Amino acid sequence: MKQETNSSAKACAKGGQTPKGYAYNWNLIILASILLAYILSGAPAKAQNKTDDVDKIFSWATKETPGCVCAITQNGKVVVNKAYGLADLEREVPMNTNAIFDIGSVRKQFIAAAVLQLVEEKKLSLSENIHRYLPDLPDYGHKVTLDHLLTHTSGIRDWTGLMPLAQGKPEALALILRQRGLNFKPGEEFSYSNSGYVLLVEIVERTAKTPIAEFLRQRLFEPFGMKSTSYVTDMTAVVKNRALGYEKQKDGWKLDIYLGNDRGGGAILSTASDLLLWNNALHSARLGTFVTEKLQEPAQLNNGRKLGYARGLYLETYRGVKEVWHSGGAAGYHTWLGSFPEQGVSIAVVCNSDAKPASGLAERVADLFVNYSAPQDQMAGPPPAVTGEALEDAKSNAGLFFNEQTGESLRLVIDRDRLRIAGGPGLVPVSKDRFKRWGAFVQFMSQDEFEINFLSPDKFELKSMEGQVTKYRRAKPYSPSAAELQAFAGRYANDEIGSFLDMAIGKEGLTGSANDAQSFPLKAVERDTFQLSGMTLRFVRDKGGKVVAIDYSNPVVRNIRFTRVNDLTSRR
Repeated sequence: MKQETNSSAKACAKGGQTPKGYAYNWNLIILASILLAYILSGAPAKAQNKTDDVDKIFSWATKETPGCVCAITQNGKVVVNKAYGLADLEREVPMNTNAIFDIGSVRKQFIAAAVLQLVEEKKLSLSENIHRYLPDLPDYGHKVTLDHLLTHTSGIRDWTGLMPLAQGKPEALALILRQRGLNFKPGEEFSYSNSGYVLLVEIVERTAKTPIAEFLRQRLFEPFGMKSTSYVTDMTAVVKNRALGYEKQKDGWKLDIYLGNDRGGGAILSTASDLLLWNNALHSARLGTFVTEKLQEPAQLNNGRKLGYARGLYLETYRGVKEVWHSGGAAGYHTWLGSFPEQGVSIAVVCNSDAKPASGLAERVADLFVNYSAPQDQMAGPPPAVTGEALEDAKSNAGLFFNEQTGESLRLVIDRDRLRIAGGPGLVPVSKDRFKRWGAFVQFMSQDEFEINFLSPDKFELKSMEGQVTKYRRAKPYSPSAAELQAFAGRYANDEIGSFLDMAIGKEGLTGSANDAQSFPLKAVERDTFQLSGMTLRFVRDKGGKVVAIDYSNPVVRNIRFTRVNDLTSRR
């Protein structure tokens, strides 16, 4: 490093007099100079060591595989911005730090910011019924507000759970507008719903009388210097420097990019460095006090429970340090954008394959740059395994249970000597027949820190953190005869989705198919109730006992009624 000198410094170096009024302790000056030189010489080495450690995290990405870009800022200064792997496998194009990716659901914070800008300008209201802005929505029988949409507490069915049943892949907005029912009363639960943000885009466009792409460009992207970021509605358009998305197959890789209506009305394309510009703008309040605070204000349920989700952002405290983040997945693209505002650290990881989860990579990167104030949180890992009599008790509790009030199912399983809810959290014993939830992520049961108390081998009570009790009963075994299966055979239709289900008797029992597509086997779990993975079909009978309908549910859609239109005696 080049050193500059001046006449005073030269005089001191020659043993000359100090300026009038000052007295120097030369031993302290020499000691301080040595210490400063040591610090300055050590700082680049320390930064280089961290860069080397980041390289190790992404060492799996080679010159023959898809990869990622990782960018990090500390107090607004870029300390890492590196690319790994290939952006295009066919043409062997190396990944570079300016590569553009579909950022998936990370886009939600931009949409939320756009809505909040219009709220601040009094053009929208967070507490207003959304029917004022979208009069073509059906009457749900409950008031749904803008804030319900922003915080995933609206109860509106997620279009991604509807599209697999629909014919011809309709536009997401058209599919949403046809839904006449809600999953739950608005504000009662948190349930992540992409539909809410499709509706928010439509509300912004109708209110601002401007396409969302132009609104975001003028209001957010350009003001914050995000020159490589854009909102696109046609994913087939040529985008320079775009990394292609891939899916890992047994024999190699295949392209994996959401196109057309699979993308839900549009996507935000961006770079890792642009995303950090956004993060730095957010945490320096360049969006203004109202928008900045509302984006990071915890959502709240009707019962007063505060959630670890705000408006387009997750809020957590990990090992004593506040973390603000969101992830995104869109076919082969995977993104994680987060910050630790108290320490001035922002991290963006964008990848173009499913080879490694961006969230896991980002967590390892964060461990290098964040100074945690608390030890490793035991709750962040799996619950402790149980042994002996406790394990045998847990095994006796495993099985399928139904909510006695709503009919929703809950399956308890043993996983590596641990009792857990299938697709949900672990359960740890508090005492005999009593268990508590391990961890409390908002995505499952609205972050409820519940307890389960078995009243008998076939019944338990789930007690919420607010004290509300819900009773569950074990599913009753059911092995239908051929004659009983014949009662279910037929075609069932639903006009909200615009689709039909065919039920038929196969070699192994009842089978189903949607819109004449390939059939799938259904397992009888209780009288009139069948399941396949996370999908539940409950047959409905009239007063005379005849099967007249099916109530269909999956993890993001509840009780869609398919009405019987005719009988089927066989299916070939």
